[in-house]
Amino acid sequence: MKYSFHPSARTELNDSINYYEDCHQGLGLEFAEEVYSTIQRILWFPEAWSRLSLNSRRCLTNRFPYGIIYQVLEDEISIVAVMQLNRKPDYWKDRVGKR
Repeated sequence: MKYSFHPSARTELNDSINYYEDCHQGLGLEFAEEVYSTIQRILWFPEAWSRLSLNSRRCLTNRFPYGIIYQVLEDEISIVAVMQLNRKPDYWKDRVGKR
């Protein structure tokens, strides 16, 4: 199964990588690796993670306070948000169904 990012989710990912890299050299790369490891878990077990709505689910990263919000489509996983968990919880909902 393949995956794709909503444009805003891609921006969130890049901004978070830059933030962690600014905090400590190499930490941005570690964050990126953790996010992509989480995406791999989603690809292996797309129905295993917590439902947030009828079609949206969230899988938490192991090391960083982030969740990957996604939807299972016919032939791909759509990453809706790379969500910092201390953020307003429903900010991503207006992205669903939009590309």
